[in-house]
Amino acid sequence: MELISGLPEDVARDCLIRVSYQQFPTVASVCKLWKSEIHAPEFHRQRRSTKHTRKVIAMVQAHVEPGTGSTKRVKNPVYWLSVFEPETGNWSKIPPPPEFYSGLPMFCQLVSVGYDLVVLGGLDPNSWEASNSVFVYNFLSAKWRRGTDMPGGRRMFFSCASDSEGTVFVAGGHDNEKNALRSALAYDVSSDRWVVLPDMAAERDECKGVFSRGRFVAVGGYPTETQGRFVKSAEAFDPATRSWSEVKDFLDCATCPRTFVDGGDDEGVFLCSGEDLIALRGDTWQKMASLPGEIRNVSYVGAFDGTLVLIGSSGYGEVHVAYAFDVKSCNGRKLESPEGFRGHVQTGCVLEI
Repeated sequence: MELISGLPEDVARDCLIRVSYQQFPTVASVCKLWKSEIHAPEFHRQRRSTKHTRKVIAMVQAHVEPGTGSTKRVKNPVYWLSVFEPETGNWSKIPPPPEFYSGLPMFCQLVSVGYDLVVLGGLDPNSWEASNSVFVYNFLSAKWRRGTDMPGGRRMFFSCASDSEGTVFVAGGHDNEKNALRSALAYDVSSDRWVVLPDMAAERDECKGVFSRGRFVAVGGYPTETQGRFVKSAEAFDPATRSWSEVKDFLDCATCPRTFVDGGDDEGVFLCSGEDLIALRGDTWQKMASLPGEIRNVSYVGAFDGTLVLIGSSGYGEVHVAYAFDVKSCNGRKLESPEGFRGHVQTGCVLEI
């Protein structure tokens, strides 16, 4: 059976490769052959090699009613999944999982694995209790599925990151008694299976997770005894040896690592510190640019293709706006964000789809 009647297979496949990711569910519903093609790993390798993929940023963002301009008067903001395409400037929303129709768990974590978005933990918006829930949204089917809950006791403010191939790593945070944790886990998205990893050497509450150069890195955080006093060190987990190693004085200063981001093998790592955007050059942290006043309270930083996207506000409850910074020139420009997409961004991740 031909992919497209009357066309050679390579030409037909080239047509499908050019389809936008928003149309994947529609294309897959046309026939079994097209669905099989869309879901094939080779299809996505060809999309990447022919540069037909698109970088998008998925975010857990507070809903702002158009015309209100801020979230100052909202006691318990409702969080949704927003998707931003820097290349086109398009913003859109993803419906929440059926279990959270009234909004996503506050302080949940968000990571991407291929064409899947994984939402982990947070405070259940119905009971306000810490949750170990896992929900996975697939861009190919535009459907949610429930994953196996994180094992062990409930944890909050943990670090997590993905190797982008199939595994999500989780480490640190605190338990229901606000005791900082050293424990770590790994989740295989395709098999829906959790594995307990060796503990870190130190407790790390509110640490930031990144996957860099083949290792999962838990950056900063603080132990139970010094709650709120962040450390400058980090610990890196090597999946090949299943062991942790400490990196002392990794950060420029003892600060919350929420805005820490890895720009990739050739770009280095970045952090918002005070009113500056700083970069690690060699072994030294250096100022890259001053933050514009309207985003001096940065809530999220995303990195891709030599570009940093910063989202923040001028103060508590004010509208959140986005800026793009070129890593090499250090120049920044404001990005347009329509009404309804100017709320606080709790977390986010970058996908290539």
